[in-house]
Amino acid sequence: MRYFLYCRKSTESEDRQVLSIDSQKSEALRSFENMPGIEITYTFEESFSAKAPGRPVFNDMLKRIEKGEAAGIIAWHPDRLARNSLDGGRIIHLLDQGKLKDLKFSSSTFENTPQGKLMLSMLFGFSKYYVDSLSENVKRGNRAKVELGWRPSNVPLGYRNDKETKTTVTDVVHFAMVKRIFDLALSGTYSVRSILRVATEEWGYRMPDTRRHLGRPLAMSTLYKILGNPFYAGHFNWNGRIYPGKHQPMISMAEFQRVQAWLGRPGTEKPQKHSFPFTGMMRCAECGRMMTAEHKINKQGHRYIYYHCTKRSNGPRCTQPHIEGRSLDEQFLRFISRIAIDEETARELTQRAAAEQGNTLQHKNMATETIEQKLRAEQLQLSTLTDLRVRNLIGDEEYLARRREIDMAQIATQERLDKSVQGSEWIEPAELLVSFSKQAIFWFAHGTIDTKRHIANSLGSNFTVMAKKLSGEAVKPFSLGVEQADILKRCGMGESNSR
Repeated sequence: MRYFLYCRKSTESEDRQVLSIDSQKSEALRSFENMPGIEITYTFEESFSAKAPGRPVFNDMLKRIEKGEAAGIIAWHPDRLARNSLDGGRIIHLLDQGKLKDLKFSSSTFENTPQGKLMLSMLFGFSKYYVDSLSENVKRGNRAKVELGWRPSNVPLGYRNDKETKTTVTDVVHFAMVKRIFDLALSGTYSVRSILRVATEEWGYRMPDTRRHLGRPLAMSTLYKILGNPFYAGHFNWNGRIYPGKHQPMISMAEFQRVQAWLGRPGTEKPQKHSFPFTGMMRCAECGRMMTAEHKINKQGHRYIYYHCTKRSNGPRCTQPHIEGRSLDEQFLRFISRIAIDEETARELTQRAAAEQGNTLQHKNMATETIEQKLRAEQLQLSTLTDLRVRNLIGDEEYLARRREIDMAQIATQERLDKSVQGSEWIEPAELLVSFSKQAIFWFAHGTIDTKRHIANSLGSNFTVMAKKLSGEAVKPFSLGVEQADILKRCGMGESNSR
C-alpha cells in the first residue's frame, strides 16, 4: 500500500522537546521503510504550528489522499498530524470514508477499527488540551510578569533580558548609543534622516550581532520604532494597554511626548533635509528672500560652499553678492561670542539662583495646583472614553488607541507633578542657561553641521545678510551685550517671575 510520510516541526514553545524534521524522517524510515507492503511514495515536510487549521502542506497532502494517490500516512506521533479539532476531524472522516486506510506512528500503534479511531480521537483531544493548557499557562505567566513591571518576551534595542534574574537590564554599549539618538531627537534641529546619518556615518553605530541583524547598520524603520517606543520612557505596551515598567528609563515620559510631537505621527518623517548648516535660517536684507547654498569646486580642485539669495521673484533681480561659507561661519562664531557667559558671570548667576530658592514656594504651589488640575482633567477624559466604549459608541481599536494617548499624557503629567513637589524645577532654567552659554563657542567651533545649526537656532533669530555682513537678534533669555543682573529675570525668576 502506498503511504505518505509527514514530518512537522513548529518553532513555537510547545515543540521545544519535539524531534527535528530530519530526526522524525530518520525515525520513520528506520521503522517502516523496509517493512513489506509499505511503499513511501512522497515525503511532506512542514514548519508550521498545528494549533489552528490552515497548514498548506498538510492540506495538500489530504487533497492528494482524496484523489487516491496514497492510502496511508506515516508520522512520528499523532500530534504531528493535528493539534486542533478540525484537522483531527478531517483525518478521522477520511478513515470513515475509506479514502484513508491506515496510519502508522513511530511512537505508538494504530488499528483502523472503531476502538482504534476512538483512541486516535482521544490522542488528538489530548494534543489539543496540551496546547490550550500551555497557552493559558503562558498567558497567566505573562500577566504576572506584567503586574510585576517586566515586559514579557523580547525587549527593544538598548536593553536585554537577564536569564538569571528574569529581569530587564541595560545593554552597556547599545543603551548609551540609543540615548544619544534620543538626545538628537530632543534637540529638535535634526531630521530623522540626519539622525540616521549621524548614527551610522559619524558614530559608526551597528546593530548587535545576532542571527537576525549580524551587525548591520541601523535601518530607517528601526529608528522610527525606537523613537516611537514608550519602553524608553519607563513604560511598555502590552495587549493594547500601557504599563509602568521597573526597568531603567532612558528618558522621561514628557520627553517621549516631545519626540512624538516632533515626529508629527509615528512612521512619518518630517520633510526637512539640511545639507548646509545655515540654509533656511537667513534672509537677504535687500529683497527679503531666503538664502540658499551650493557646493562649488575651483580650478585647483578645492571644494567650498557659498551662500546667495534665491532670486526667485518676478521683480528686479537682487544685487547682493554671494558670501563664502567660511566667512559666514566666522561671523556666526563672532555673533555667538557676544552672548556667551564667562566663568565669573556663570559663578555669580549660580549663586544668585541658589539664593532665590527660598522665595519660590508660592510659585511652586501655584504650579503644583495647575498640574493637579491637568491631571484631574485627564482622568475625566479617561472616564468619558470608558463610558463611550461601554455604550458601544466607539470600537475596541479606537478605544485602545485613545486610551494609550491619555495614559501617556497622565504619566507625563504625574512626572511633572512629582518634580514640582520635589521643588527642583525652579533652578533648571538658570542651570541650563549657564551650561549652554559656557560651552556654545567651543561646540560651534568644533561641531558638525547639525551642531552648528542647532546652536545658531538656539541663540539667535531673524538673521539677515547685507553686503556679505551677517546681522541677527538674540533669542530669549539671551541678548547681545547681556548684563548679568537681567539674566535671572529672563530665566523666569526674580521679582518679575509669574507663573
